[in-house]
Amino acid sequence: MLTLTAVRLRYGALKCWDSQRTIATIISGNKISQQVREQLKKDVAEMKSQLPGFRPGLVVLQVGDRDDSNLYIRMKLRAAAEIGINASHIRLPKTATEDEVLQTIEQVNEDPAVHGLIIQLPLDSVNPIDADKMTNAVTPEKDVDGLSSINAGKLARGDLRSCFIPCTPNGCMELIKQTGLQVAGKIVVVVGRSKIVGAPMHDLFLWNHATVTSCHSKTSDLAEQVKRADILVVGAGKAELVKGDWVKEGAVVIDCGINYIQDSSKPGGTRVVGDVHYPSAKERAGYITPVPGGVGPMTVVMLMENTVQSAKHFLQMYTGKWKISYRKAKPLKPQPSDFQISHSCQRKPIAQLAKEVGLFSNEVRVDVLKRLKKQPDGKHVVVTGITPTVLGEGRRTITFGLAQALGAHLNINAFACLQQPSPKSSFDLRGGVVGGGYSQIIPAGEVSLQSTGDIEAVSAACDLVIDTIKAYAHYQTKYSDKVLFDLLVPIRDGHQTFSASQINRLKRLDIETSDPLTLTEEEMRRFVRLDVNPDSMQVGDANFLKDEIMAILSLSSSADDLKHRLARMVVAASRSEEPITTEDLGVSDALALLLNNALKPCLMQTLEGTPVFVHSSSCADFTLGSASVMASKIALKLVGPQGFVVTETAHGADASLEKFLNIKCRSSGLQPNVVVLVATVRALKMHGGAPRVSLTLTDIYSLSSNLKLLEKGCAHLKRQVENAREYGLPVVVAVNAFSYDRKAELDLVCSQARQAGVFDAVLCTNWSDGGAGALDLAKTVQRAAELPSQFHYLYDLQLPVEQKIEKVAQQTYGAKDVKLSPKAKEKLALYMKQGLANYPVSLAKTHLSLNNDPKFKGEPTDFTLPISDVQAYVGAGFLSLLVDRVSFIPSLPVFNNPMWPCFHGNNDLYSNSK
Repeated sequence: MLTLTAVRLRYGALKCWDSQRTIATIISGNKISQQVREQLKKDVAEMKSQLPGFRPGLVVLQVGDRDDSNLYIRMKLRAAAEIGINASHIRLPKTATEDEVLQTIEQVNEDPAVHGLIIQLPLDSVNPIDADKMTNAVTPEKDVDGLSSINAGKLARGDLRSCFIPCTPNGCMELIKQTGLQVAGKIVVVVGRSKIVGAPMHDLFLWNHATVTSCHSKTSDLAEQVKRADILVVGAGKAELVKGDWVKEGAVVIDCGINYIQDSSKPGGTRVVGDVHYPSAKERAGYITPVPGGVGPMTVVMLMENTVQSAKHFLQMYTGKWKISYRKAKPLKPQPSDFQISHSCQRKPIAQLAKEVGLFSNEVRVDVLKRLKKQPDGKHVVVTGITPTVLGEGRRTITFGLAQALGAHLNINAFACLQQPSPKSSFDLRGGVVGGGYSQIIPAGEVSLQSTGDIEAVSAACDLVIDTIKAYAHYQTKYSDKVLFDLLVPIRDGHQTFSASQINRLKRLDIETSDPLTLTEEEMRRFVRLDVNPDSMQVGDANFLKDEIMAILSLSSSADDLKHRLARMVVAASRSEEPITTEDLGVSDALALLLNNALKPCLMQTLEGTPVFVHSSSCADFTLGSASVMASKIALKLVGPQGFVVTETAHGADASLEKFLNIKCRSSGLQPNVVVLVATVRALKMHGGAPRVSLTLTDIYSLSSNLKLLEKGCAHLKRQVENAREYGLPVVVAVNAFSYDRKAELDLVCSQARQAGVFDAVLCTNWSDGGAGALDLAKTVQRAAELPSQFHYLYDLQLPVEQKIEKVAQQTYGAKDVKLSPKAKEKLALYMKQGLANYPVSLAKTHLSLNNDPKFKGEPTDFTLPISDVQAYVGAGFLSLLVDRVSFIPSLPVFNNPMWPCFHGNNDLYSNSK
């Protein structure tokens, strides 16, 4: 019988002894692992509080169906569920090939909902599979087993903070930590050299400042080496290899072995033992782990801890402050052309930029919106301008400069969003309309010349609609109802089945059946006979169709929204003037498929490294003229609640801001926080009565100061300020300063703007100075964005259409009255009959003046706005009213014009030419 004679503290731990023998303290992995689990539960709860609905994700990938693997997997899944980790088990059959396993690993790598991926070893397949190749295929950020060469290499080099430590060694260190023993300076012997235990265990002890000796089953003096160890870790895979008399008295013994030996006294005929002979070792050790109940539970819980740590890192990287590398502009004097600047800047790989801002390579369309559904939106800033000259006033240059200042200079998450410029609109006097100077997208040619695919997809969709309408118009007079029905509802596998769009058409016709065989002859006739009127306006009108399809693409906030909008798009009329939709034609699903990829914004960057979304095309200028809803929504989620998204309107505060706020924001639910109104001395002089701006500018613009003329032109600025303030938004005037502008002129513009009631007016020189030149603007926008929101729309949708038109004409353009042509009145009455009375209105007019005369400058008064035509964009969801005498900027071929790179908003043409 053991008599307890003393208690002493040795190696920092409590143990019992007598004169006969020492009794080791049992290190319970079950007890310690439960303590770790409780802490992990708290960590998961904290993450959920940061981002509601968020859960760490873990996937266990298994090949085959081994019983021992199934046992371990069940243990891992139970532990994950207890902690709050969303764990799933993917089991591939024994027939799986190496390529099939790699494909599955790649899919999980790209899944943003998964933060840890385990390859359950061994891989039980009838086909040869390289296990090392599989573990190395797991992205290091999700390699929570710590077995990839990258994580192993980091551990070997002592980079412990940026790698995942394999679970068993990590668990062993946690068990040793619980003894109170300081590892530093101790003699450690590791028996075993596997990649899972022995090798990483050696490295972990080494970088915790112990003196480490690695041994294995073939070490000739193994017993002598073991006797030296203050800490002994055994993972050789041999039952009871280490004997008790090998153990140094008082040593810490960590047994990682799991072996089965014969034991007739057990129900199964075997019992589990470790790599250490436990009965004799516990007589000499100070601390010892049992088998089972020692290292095993710690291995599982360390796997959970690595998964939670991976999820924490994911939250920090993908929902918090970006760890993004910027390249601040280093302006040269004299300043090179925009083209030279663009091609002198080295851009970072887009994949790197995507990762820095929180995007996965496979996240397209609404995928990222689903992941960040609970993430609060950032601040939304819309950049517009006064009515410009034909050279442009640098609205897009200011957009990029502001985004650069917020990101690269104030270290705030910042995104810019813009339309894809088309060659037809970009190659005019203003150049490539991708910004200018040191505030532009790089390389400029890729944006201007290589489209994002939006236009091509829209053109293909347009062609499909036109071809289908023509086919219907042709064949409806050639075939019987039954032949047409069999063409529309073909027999497949002996059955006829209606498509989803066809069922919707039947419902609109009040035909309540989903079985093609139950239709009466009359119902069949109504179903197949669209009675297309070949002379209806939409038929063959490619421009109209492209415009509406692009508007739909721009306004859609999800794939389902896109599909629904396309389905209700009216593309023709029957002879009885009934509207015919793409769903009636049976092509709405095909259109959605064609435009599926076009719904994804294209990620680009400014020359200082600020991310930019380019989406939708300027062919929708006629109706909307701004970047897509999808681009804005994704960007607002990515920047987070403290970040900023800077978008722009296609033209001035009259022609485009009104549409942006009353149509885009109303349709999407987006609410801007600040309006930035871009103005230039040059344009205000023009509005004050100076000659029309051209390539050969007069002295009144570049060589002389005329404050009287400028002050007169500021009446136009005040009108545009009033237009923006009408929506309850704070307005910041950004004065785009040119090199030849006088200080007195710039001061006058700022003074006049402040008198008009703006939040503030600031000078911008980002064309020549990059983001640094818009720093004052960025700080001012920051302050303005803190004001409580008072945003409201210009009109209520319930108002009669005529009153909505008058509201826009009078309050935005300053018109005294509106006059609708007989044609416009007739079509408006038809649309009201068709149930479109609650649609918002879009006035399609010249952007070159506030009224309908493109040659008029300043602030027009006492004029009547003539409406010559009305068109219903049913899919997009608004009525477009064509204002008489619409004019657009003519395109100018500039491929052989050496001057064109100079014309990007804020330009230095005159100082360069002196």
